This record gives sequence, structure tokens and C-alpha cells, in this order.
Amino acid sequence: MRKFLLLFFCVITVAMPTLAQQASTSKSVQSVSRAEVLVLGTYHMANRGHDIFNMQVDDVLAPKRQAEIAQLIEVLKKFNPTKIAVERDLLSQSNSTTNEQARQYADYLSGKHELSRDEVEQIGFRLAKELGHKTVYPVNADYDFPYQRLIDYAKATGRSKELDEISSGFAAKTKAQGEYLGSHTILETLLWLNADEKAEYEIGLYYRLVHFGELGDWAGADLVSDWFRRNMRIFSNVMQLIDSPNERVLVIYGYGHLGWLRKNVLSDPSLQLRTLADFMK
Repeated sequence: MRKFLLLFFCVITVAMPTLAQQASTSKSVQSVSRAEVLVLGTYHMANRGHDIFNMQVDDVLAPKRQAEIAQLIEVLKKFNPTKIAVERDLLSQSNSTTNEQARQYADYLSGKHELSRDEVEQIGFRLAKELGHKTVYPVNADYDFPYQRLIDYAKATGRSKELDEISSGFAAKTKAQGEYLGSHTILETLLWLNADEKAEYEIGLYYRLVHFGELGDWAGADLVSDWFRRNMRIFSNVMQLIDSPNERVLVIYGYGHLGWLRKNVLSDPSLQLRTLADFMK
């Protein structure tokens, strides 16, 4: 018995420094500051018209909607972003689109530019001005979306009906979002759009497209891969904006990107994901 107790105390004595070190390391990891990223998935307020499924919206410039935009801005101010990233093209610092956005924002600050219906300006420009930001950052990336190739594959293999069923899922989701907006405020609609289950549902629809393909012709997989690559490039552009762990970046993007960009943020150990719902408390 004495030998057992002696051995037990020896083991504990040896293990205690290791356990203490592990606890200290764990505490240290948890306390490390991480840059915060809030991905705000939004509908296209100006009906851009280049998406496969377009959500029909009313006029965001109407007085009622303008008051609702102001309500949304007040919530986003609680996040207090240090930088605002938006869905506009970024090819290089000399890119004309980038310069045009910078000019428009500068003109808006000086009172020479009236905000368009686009969410980049309605949310991004307005919030940036209220926070005293000197610029708004475009982070979009070029991409291929070989949807016609997928249609052709489905037709050639007698699976057009199956593809139509999946496509109807996208269309039904878009229709439901338009109907929801019709009876709710913009803030309520964005909270609804940014729910986890809706982001996951859309990702699930994309993964169903991967089922279309075969050896040598990965029609569905290639389409989803191109979509994933675009979102990864967008994420990379956002990362270029983060100069320190103290950054708080608001990313304003079409809701179809929401789930993909959120997963990118969650998978990066240097980042902390925030959501619109966090600031409703």
C-alpha cells in the first residue's frame, strides 16, 4: 500500500507541471485577439439582373424603406466596423471600377452624389459616412459559372427534370424572400435571410448539382468548384484588408454568398465570425 501511494504521489508530482502548462496554453489560445468579420447577406436592392434568379423588390428609395435603412444602419453601428467591404469589382488599384467607386464615395461625402438603389451605396456608403470612413473597399472577384454546360449535360443524359427540380428550389427560395420583404422591414428581412438554416439550405442546393457528371465530364462538380473558387477569392480579398487582430470588417454581399463566406471565416483560426443577430440584443 505504501509503495502504491508513493508511486501515485510521484505520478501526480510529475504530471502537475505538465497539466498546469497545458491549462496555461489553453487559456492563452482562448485569450488571443482575433479580427472580427461580419458577413451580411443581402438581396440586391437595385435588381442588378445578372443572377439566375432575381428577387423582385420594391423601391428602396421610398420614404418607408429609407426609414428602414436608417434602422439597419443603427444596428450595424453597434458592430462598429473598422472597414467595409462590398460586392464591387477589384482587379487592381488602377482598375477603373475601383476608381469610379472611390470617386462616387468621395462625391457622396461632399454632397455631390445621391445614393443609388444599390445596397453597396444604401448600406455601405451610408454606414461608412456615419462612421467617418475615408473609403469603402471593393472585394469582388471574376468567375466562370458554366450553367449552360450543366443544362446540356442534364439534357444529354435524360436528367433535365431532375435539374429543373433543383433549380426550382433556388427559384422558390427567391420568391419566398420577395414575399417576406413585402410584409416586413428591411432589417427583419435581412435577419430572416441571414439565418443559419437558410444559408445551409442554399449550399445544399449547390451540392446537389455535383450529382450531375461522370468520369471525364464533371459538369456539376466543375460549376460548384467555380462558384467555390469565386467565394474563396472574395475571401482572400477580404483578408487583404485585415492589418491587425483589432480589425472589425463588415462584408456586404448578395445572400447567395452568405453560407460560403461564413464557412471561410469560421475555418480561419485567426478570425471570429459575427452575425447581424449578435447586435439585436
